[in-house]
Amino acid sequence: MDFAAARTKMVDNQIRTTDVTSHEILRAFLTVPRELFVPDERRTLAYIDEDIPLGNGRYLMEPSPLAKLIQLAAIQPQDVVLDVGCGTGYSSLILAHLAGSVVALESDEALASRATDLIDQLGGLSCAVAKGPLNKGYAADAPYDVIVFQGAVEEVPPVFFDQLRDRGRLVVVEGHGLSALAKLYTKEDGIVSNRFAFNCGVKPLPGFEREKAFVF
Repeated sequence: MDFAAARTKMVDNQIRTTDVTSHEILRAFLTVPRELFVPDERRTLAYIDEDIPLGNGRYLMEPSPLAKLIQLAAIQPQDVVLDVGCGTGYSSLILAHLAGSVVALESDEALASRATDLIDQLGGLSCAVAKGPLNKGYAADAPYDVIVFQGAVEEVPPVFFDQLRDRGRLVVVEGHGLSALAKLYTKEDGIVSNRFAFNCGVKPLPGFEREKAFVF
C-alpha cells in the first residue's frame, strides 16, 4: 500500500474539506506517518475516516475532528502542550510540529511504551511521554498553554484548570455520541470561561465519567 499517497488523500479529502485551513496543521498531518501508530493488523485502515481501535477500550481519533480540535486550540510555536490520553503518540507528534514542547500523558502501560518507542524513532525531541492517571493531569510540568483531550469526556475535572496557564486554552469534546460538543475553554485572570465550537462525535476517554448523584 502506498501510505504516502493515502496520507495526502486523507489531508485533501477528510481534513481540508472540514474547514481546517492552517498550513502548519496540514503540513503536520502530511508529515507524521499515521500507519505506524495503529496495530499491525489495522495498518491498511490507518487513513480511513473513522476512529481506530488501539485495544483496551482506547481509540486513535478520526483525522478530521482531531485536526479541527487542534486548529481550535490556536497553538503557537512557544506553547507548552499537555496531550491527555495520547495513546500510541500520534496526536502528540502532530502537536510537536506546532508547539514548543508536548507532554504526552498516558495511563495504559502498553500504549505509553509504544508511544515512547515511536516518538524516539521519529525524532520527537520536543515531545515526552508521561505515565499517570489521565483524570489527574500532569502537575509536574504545569502550567500549560494548551491542553488537548484525545477523546470525549462527561466533564473536565477542575484540576485541569489549575494546571492551565493564565491566557491558556483547553479544547475538549464533552458528551456522548453525535450529541457531543467540542468546546474551547479559556482562562483569563484566573477566571475560566468556555464557548461551543462545533458538534463532534468521538469515542469516550475512560476515567472522565461524571459521578452518579442520588435522585429522589
